[in-house]
Amino acid sequence: MGERTLKLVMDILSQPAVLVALIALIGLLIQKKPTSDVIKGTVKTFLGFLVISAGADIIVASLDPFGKMFQEAFHVKGVVPNNEAIVAMALKEYGSITAFIMFFGMLANILIARFTRLKYIFLTGHHTLYMACMLAVILAVSGLKGVPLVVVGSLALGLIMAVFPAICQPFMRKITGNDSIGFGHFSSLGYVLSGLVGKVVGKNSKSTEKINFPKGLGFLRDSSVTIALTMIILYVIIALFAGPSYIEKELSGGTDYLVFSLIQAVKFAAGVFVILSGVRLVLAEIVPAFKGISTRLVPNSKPALDCPIVFPYAPNAVLIGFFCSFLGGIVGMVILGFTGAIIILPGVVPHFFTGATAGVFGNSTGGIRGATIGSFANGLLITFLPVFLMPVLGDLGFASTTFSDADFAASGIVLGNIAHSLGSTGVTVTVVALVLVALGFGFFKKGKADQSTQIGA
Repeated sequence: MGERTLKLVMDILSQPAVLVALIALIGLLIQKKPTSDVIKGTVKTFLGFLVISAGADIIVASLDPFGKMFQEAFHVKGVVPNNEAIVAMALKEYGSITAFIMFFGMLANILIARFTRLKYIFLTGHHTLYMACMLAVILAVSGLKGVPLVVVGSLALGLIMAVFPAICQPFMRKITGNDSIGFGHFSSLGYVLSGLVGKVVGKNSKSTEKINFPKGLGFLRDSSVTIALTMIILYVIIALFAGPSYIEKELSGGTDYLVFSLIQAVKFAAGVFVILSGVRLVLAEIVPAFKGISTRLVPNSKPALDCPIVFPYAPNAVLIGFFCSFLGGIVGMVILGFTGAIIILPGVVPHFFTGATAGVFGNSTGGIRGATIGSFANGLLITFLPVFLMPVLGDLGFASTTFSDADFAASGIVLGNIAHSLGSTGVTVTVVALVLVALGFGFFKKGKADQSTQIGA
């Protein structure tokens, strides 16, 4: 595969909008839909994902200065987890291996979905890229090279892409009220933790979406207004601590620090509004389009989609989850400081996306209490896990950033420690054994099902 072709394939597979539009196109063609329906479904799916990406970009752009203001206000230094930053560093050395693992890992995911009970096809392309990159680093550090590195990395990636959506599915059924879509975002352990915490603490707690506001505060029932006002308060408080001179000199380009803070806060609310619109557009198109793939190519399979897919089901929980996760990150940072460990600073962007999602999961099982305590637990989890991940990343473990989401850390810690204890052979045997167990379990269940059908006949 030439370098140019490799780059083209990697760019297609790492862009969720292109990847999901391609999947929609294949699904509609398999169903032999009229040309007009194929064009409409493909373009609207593409458009919907670009709308979600645009909303996410607005949120990231508005939160970036918030993170800098927070560090300036409270004079804290340490490692800021950020997937994009650590992957950009790693790709300089592991770019080609990452591309091969990503490509063959996606094929492995389809085969695992076809022949096991893990019926999830992971469609969040950028997270697939990040996981492929982390696996490339850890397996290379373990001593694997060339074809064995690509084979083991691809099998591990394919399995990870099927397992994590499977553990989220019981909660997804509760959130969406049906079983048509899966969940594909590599912080699943934090979301499942939040959902389980909600079950424990949330008895008789009403949903975040049923918060009763007094008549005079009726405007707060509109989640866009609530998000904007809350972010304005938060931004202004942090701006007052950071001070006008730092903000106007380093961040706002001379614009008054309070005006700048006000605009960034409302931009954040605009980003959430855009994401919610994009999700509705995608859901209307991808589920019917995916039917062709799930009936013909991979029977009973589900598309596993990115975390904003759950935001419209509980917009209030999105905001509550963000704050409580961020608070968990601050508490975790203080604990790490007292214990003398590496200090993991709360990255505002990962705490928004994972915290907001954890809030929705916690709310689905435990209402307001589930959303608050569950997302707080998520914040602690994504603060402590990177501390144990960094030692297994080789030279990258000494960077000023690391992977931010729970599943990256958990997968890396497990594989990295197996590699450290048992070497490259131990990692290879472990990954192959796990894939064989998944296949064997699938055939065993299928055999039992066939047997019971014959008995019934």
